[in-house]
Amino acid sequence: MNKTKIELLAPAGSYEAFEAALGAGADAIYAGGELFGARAYAKNFEQEELLRAIDVAHIHGKKLYLTVNTLLKNREIDGQLADYLRPYYEAGLDAVIVQDMGVFSFVKKMFPGLPVHVSTQMTVTGPAGMKFLENLGADRVVAARELSLKELTRMHEASPIEIEAFVHGALCYSYSGQCLMSSILGGRSGNRGRCAQPCRLPYQVSCDGKKYKGSVDLCPLSLKDICTIEILPEILASGVTSLKIEGRMKQSNYTAGVTRIYRKYLDLLLEKGPEHYQVQEQDKKYLLDLFNRGGSCTGYYEMQNGPSMMAFSNEKKTGDVQEKIKKRKEKIYGKLILFPGSPAILEVSCRGTKASACAGEVQFAKNQPMEEMRIRQQMEKLGNTPFEWEALEIEMDNHIFVPMKVLNEVRREAMETLENALVAPYRRNCEPGSTDSVSVGKRTLSHRSENRKGGNSPALYVSCEELQTAHAMCRAEGVTGVYLPYSVMEECLEEGLAGGKEMYLSLPHIVRGKAPELFWENAEEWLEKGMKGFLVRNLESYAMLKERGLSGLCVCDHSLYTWNHEAVDFWKREGILRNTVPLELNEKELRHRDNRDSEMLVYGRLPLMHSAQCVRKNLFGCNQNEETLFLKDRYEKDFPVVCYCHPWKTGNTKEKSICYNIIYNSLPYGLLAEKEQVEALGISCIRLSFTTEKASEAMEILREFQETYLWGKKAAKREYTKGHFKRGAE
Repeated sequence: MNKTKIELLAPAGSYEAFEAALGAGADAIYAGGELFGARAYAKNFEQEELLRAIDVAHIHGKKLYLTVNTLLKNREIDGQLADYLRPYYEAGLDAVIVQDMGVFSFVKKMFPGLPVHVSTQMTVTGPAGMKFLENLGADRVVAARELSLKELTRMHEASPIEIEAFVHGALCYSYSGQCLMSSILGGRSGNRGRCAQPCRLPYQVSCDGKKYKGSVDLCPLSLKDICTIEILPEILASGVTSLKIEGRMKQSNYTAGVTRIYRKYLDLLLEKGPEHYQVQEQDKKYLLDLFNRGGSCTGYYEMQNGPSMMAFSNEKKTGDVQEKIKKRKEKIYGKLILFPGSPAILEVSCRGTKASACAGEVQFAKNQPMEEMRIRQQMEKLGNTPFEWEALEIEMDNHIFVPMKVLNEVRREAMETLENALVAPYRRNCEPGSTDSVSVGKRTLSHRSENRKGGNSPALYVSCEELQTAHAMCRAEGVTGVYLPYSVMEECLEEGLAGGKEMYLSLPHIVRGKAPELFWENAEEWLEKGMKGFLVRNLESYAMLKERGLSGLCVCDHSLYTWNHEAVDFWKREGILRNTVPLELNEKELRHRDNRDSEMLVYGRLPLMHSAQCVRKNLFGCNQNEETLFLKDRYEKDFPVVCYCHPWKTGNTKEKSICYNIIYNSLPYGLLAEKEQVEALGISCIRLSFTTEKASEAMEILREFQETYLWGKKAAKREYTKGHFKRGAE
């Protein structure tokens, strides 16, 4: 453990919280500005506040990171991002935290000296993804909150880049970056920092037709907050170097209190070692009293999931505590020189940085000479400066007079000069990187051809998870290709190839740990037989494929976001087959996106949440059978919850793997009557996604879309949600 590299990272939703975090002992602070932060409803920083915060952090030898961890639309990444970041870059911003691969690429090109931290919103879940991001130039990865200590250790062993992990605060029910629930249900997107927290609401739960008989106000998706103060030694031993406190939406009192307690025990751990580490009961209670939801838990570090992590309510509790907020002051050394006929001279130093100032003229005392104590009292008035005297030496003649105005002036100028000297090493000259398509943040699209208007109908692809449905799709006319999970592919490959279908292997929605034995070997054998490629849903599985030289056979699903041209171009440079159109852009926004190498979902139950938690296990107990439960909300809508107990779908039910739940929307998404608008987008393919449907229902839906999209018939009457196709997400 390199003690000098261990960082305590605190949140700041306002300038007051920033000062509170500094005063409580944070090594670094992360904050959001006026744009592009994942806490849009926090107070956040105006530009002048943020510029001042960058300087103040550096004066104290600390760091400030800016959250740019939302997905950006073309008009934002083309016209706003460079102008937004430039003043912070020039001021010496220590890093940006990003979710969007397009933003990642943009920052690396435009601001090459600016470190990039990959947000937990990018859902980095393993060593392959870690190594992939290292090769792209990431400086740090904020690991998915669902990872265990062992998983973090494997990531640390795979790559030397820094790992940041959450140690205290709220837990999302869904993997961060993989939640569309707030967005689809209410238009407030978590990917835009506007989550309405539907996971904190009550739902009725049923399994096999039996309702869960518990509290009427049961909140089955509401997690306790995380508190890891007792397992800090284990977290650091896993390779984590930045301990992150969540809470940009909380008050300064909370920030100060939590930061102070973690500072206390981190210092204790680094000084005395893990063998002498012990947390006092009064400090554990204090953390709970500051804020908790039904108590607290240690998160996923030591357990995969379970009811002990759940609050099952949305009750927020605080005790009768009030943290005293301290303002951090930097110790300085000084020498004041006062001799008649010369200016007043003040030399100061802070952490080896020196500065000096002179002002006015020291006079002979005509009557009563000034005493050193009076002069010292005046010089010690450092007021709102970030400094306090550690020592002040005064060299003076015994018979002098100095006007108070001169003392104030020399003190003020010396402090300003010292501040400037401390921040000067962090300053940058902005010399934007040159690209063929970006000019100081303004993109020109003249090198792009327009999206195809009209012409031939897009090719039709189908994804399904159930064997009987797959057999039917492999025989269906008009279907160009089929996406199937492993066990189904094993049964249907020959049939699909014989029917002239393009066959793709669907990989898990969430990948953690290694694939089952012989998975990749069999997949490569299928490729030799004629399988076309892979449907990839996450960064980890893509990185695994790239390590095997198979990145050129990947279709990236909508969960690998491509909201803007920069993200589209990134994946094009990776050499993938095609991307999938994002689900949160509306038709107008999609018309301004390059869709030529894109596939578009036109039917399916949209996945609202991907969660490491399991509703069945938490309420009914685990049986490791892949079942479907239902959540009923206050509007009497039923949301299917599918248990993915064996995500790799190898059919080996004996092998324990890291499972997950997917909560699907109550109503299927369908653009059956929007054929003309969809085709006008210039996409190359459309996809129907079958998840919970029976084979007979799937075949009926397929026929309706074929009649409309392929054969030009009038759209059948069926109830669908249009998702964001008309309204979009802000």
